[in-house]
Amino acid sequence: MFHIVHTCLQEPNSTETMPQLELLMPKMGESITEATILKWLKKVGDRIELDEAVLEIATDKVDSEVPSTCEGILLQILYPLNAVVPVGKAIAIIGSEAAKPNMPVTPYVEKVAPSVFKSAHSNGSTHGKSATTGIAALKPSESNRFYSPLVRTIAQKEQISKTELESIAGTGQNSRVTKNDILDYVENRKTVVSPAPSPVIPVKTLIETPISTIMLPKPPLETVGTSVSGNVEIIEMDRMRKLIAEHMVYSKHTSPHVTSFVEADVTNLVLWREKVKGEFQKKYNENMTFTPIFIEAVVKAIKDFPMINVSVEGTKILVKKEVNIGMATALPSGNLIVPVVKNADWLNLAGITRQVNDLANRARHNKLKPDEIQNGTFTLTNVGSFGNVMGTPIINQPQVAILATGAIQKKPAVLETEFGDVIAIRRMMFLSLSYDHRVVDGMLGGSFLRRVADYLEQFDGKRTI
Repeated sequence: MFHIVHTCLQEPNSTETMPQLELLMPKMGESITEATILKWLKKVGDRIELDEAVLEIATDKVDSEVPSTCEGILLQILYPLNAVVPVGKAIAIIGSEAAKPNMPVTPYVEKVAPSVFKSAHSNGSTHGKSATTGIAALKPSESNRFYSPLVRTIAQKEQISKTELESIAGTGQNSRVTKNDILDYVENRKTVVSPAPSPVIPVKTLIETPISTIMLPKPPLETVGTSVSGNVEIIEMDRMRKLIAEHMVYSKHTSPHVTSFVEADVTNLVLWREKVKGEFQKKYNENMTFTPIFIEAVVKAIKDFPMINVSVEGTKILVKKEVNIGMATALPSGNLIVPVVKNADWLNLAGITRQVNDLANRARHNKLKPDEIQNGTFTLTNVGSFGNVMGTPIINQPQVAILATGAIQKKPAVLETEFGDVIAIRRMMFLSLSYDHRVVDGMLGGSFLRRVADYLEQFDGKRTI
């Protein structure tokens, strides 16, 4: 996971001191290119053991600790708190005790170069120099704000001046300008510059236009100019809540949501669990909840309807051969995270239970690894754990469907027997499936949901563990 430029070990009887080692920003997943430093757990001069946590970092996916790749003395911290550092960059120097007195401590400090802004303020304009020249010269060390390479590239391409870039309100960590912020700014700027009404696109042209070229405006998360009066407490969203909000808005603008409902009789399932949960605990040292049983039924239904286990990329449908089930987990903070049970179709009920319990426990203690919340192909959310009978969940992009399981309740129900219909007390629950109507029609969505309910209703009450 981490790369070092020298080995930490020395040859036997060697009199050479330990080389200085670079602790690099680790790769936290395929889509992660940078991370924000949240907290340094060690200070310069501290002794560090092998695999001891040195700092805490945050990505768009998860917060994590960075352990040391060897033992030694922390000689130099290269980036301050809240710095956004690309993956693979050195963030600290570790060396031997002998190197400590002679090692200069020069932590990375962002400085503002007045000459960078001289041309922008000269005569109140930027005449004589193009905006692209200004952006190309605006390096991270020459501004009070950090701009990622992607943001600077977009600014250069769109000819956004230094002054404009500094004025953009950022939604990232410490008001950092994200890719979405600058793209929204570009879109709004084009709207202001071009007051002419948008042309009417003929239906035939719209139908023949590739989906990947149709751009929908992304509404901001913040409401500007909101009037507040009376006894009101204003609470700023934390970083995770901002990410959740952005992800949910993005999902609703990406996928046309449709939700279908069924009611299932899960009496046999409930009675079986009550009968075997004590024995299961003794045999596997795991507490059996309903979630693993629901996941098992979902996996079976996905095998029957593989087109529910897909994602959309432009006009292409990507059919996933792996069945990775995300399970929405509420955190003590009130936020939500979705750890993923990988290759759930390879696991039996005991294996799924062990994975579910482990992921849920580590999620609540902020101990998940970045790859454990990525690459899900379908998501399950148990709204019944909050006493809700049903829900209409929002799809977890880039997936195309999400299942909500409601509370299990005792209800009178009509049973068909060889002696005629009778009314009996049964354990009933609602299941709801939200799906992306771009690729999942009512027949597929409804049939898949009904199949999940069938597997739950037909649960074998004589099943052994």
